[in-house]
Amino acid sequence: MKDKGERYGECFTINLSLQRSVAISSLCFSADGIATPPLSARYDNSTKALCFRLSPFASKPYLCRKHIKFNMSTLSNRINNLSESATIKMAKLGRELAAKGVDVISLSFGEPDFHTPEHVKDAAKKAMDDNFTYYTPVAGYPDLRKAIVAKLKNENGLDYDMSEIVVSTGAKQAIANAVLCLVNPGEEVIIPTPYWVSYSEVVKLAEGKSVFIESTVEQNFKITPEQLEAAITPNSKLFMFSSPCNPTGSVYSKAELEGLAKVFEKYPHVYILSDEIYEHINFIGGHESIAQFPAIKDRVIIINGFSKGYAMTGWRIGYTASTRELASAFDKLQGQITSGTCSITQRAGTAAYEGGLETVIAMRDEFKKRRDIVYNLLKDIDGIKVNLPEGAFYFFPNVTSFFGKSYEGRLIKDSDDLSLFLLEEGHVATVGGDSFGDPKSIRLSYAAAEDKLIEACRRIKEALGKLV
Repeated sequence: MKDKGERYGECFTINLSLQRSVAISSLCFSADGIATPPLSARYDNSTKALCFRLSPFASKPYLCRKHIKFNMSTLSNRINNLSESATIKMAKLGRELAAKGVDVISLSFGEPDFHTPEHVKDAAKKAMDDNFTYYTPVAGYPDLRKAIVAKLKNENGLDYDMSEIVVSTGAKQAIANAVLCLVNPGEEVIIPTPYWVSYSEVVKLAEGKSVFIESTVEQNFKITPEQLEAAITPNSKLFMFSSPCNPTGSVYSKAELEGLAKVFEKYPHVYILSDEIYEHINFIGGHESIAQFPAIKDRVIIINGFSKGYAMTGWRIGYTASTRELASAFDKLQGQITSGTCSITQRAGTAAYEGGLETVIAMRDEFKKRRDIVYNLLKDIDGIKVNLPEGAFYFFPNVTSFFGKSYEGRLIKDSDDLSLFLLEEGHVATVGGDSFGDPKSIRLSYAAAEDKLIEACRRIKEALGKLV
């Protein structure tokens, strides 16, 4: 065994002579023999080495072979090649540290801190009293799909039929349905960076090939038509993006979307997945969807849901709006995986869309107030380069000025190192940008109370001030 690191999530490598996939079933870090899983692990078949990152919170991080148990050829290559969600991972690390009695402020999770509106909860209670407790249609209750069609028409000016709507167990499942139904092995999926962490992983599940288009903070993390056209090849099948964007908060204007749409007009073999889950958290006016352009509408798959705008993350409900052909495919796949979404949740979703936007607007206004507070505090931190997000509830500052600096022997090599440093030293949970396709930045969520955000920024400034 070759030990390459001592602390703070650095990589360790074990040289092995194995021909099959390896899963770690347990791993101990400390002398007391307490088994703790690694942050991540993978077996590199080409080098016959097991590589993994340690938790930064082991009291005496060291390894010996008796502390490692291997489970050979149990798991598929498909799952072994899949990465754990970085946002979930950092939230878990924050909880581990908090369990030790440390006051951790989490800015790592993309979840509104508001409660679900009362009229939505009341509808769920009534659904149970009315015995909506049986299997549901795979594509969703007709009244919910009717409410979605009405919403798309009234709020977005888009015409859809109920047969073109499929309700899923969260927008994440809706995205997976679209990718798995469209992408064949080896086909290319174009993804602007930064992107939501699961995009490239779902493409990996479909055995497609992710093709990334880089955007920068200087261009407000939005790509140009010229960049898009340069990325399209005869093997391109799908383009995936979000607006408002997770992790950057960028919002494409109608003119900017029209520029992209004109490119897509020239390439009828390319479909467009438009993730609009943050639609209602938009600080620059009405939401614009790329589906509004008639020449490409039949190739657009809208992804949307209730988790962000209606503070319904735990309810797990999202949907697609596309064509009848695509909706039939999504229905077919979903019918073999989860079938219909929870009956109680669907009744709540119907009430959300039929109950108006009053609570949605109130939450949006509060997010905007928090955004302005955090923006001014981040601008005051030397070394951080930050733009003003136009939607969602994230900042994605460039932090490259801290790479190569250190504190008490702890070297910051990349954004993942910096996120771990901020958690360990500043007790603030953020997410490194590498999993979002941009290793130069970190993501901070401002879906937290104002006093927590102000204290978190103070801690970040203090911790970063220690790096030299």
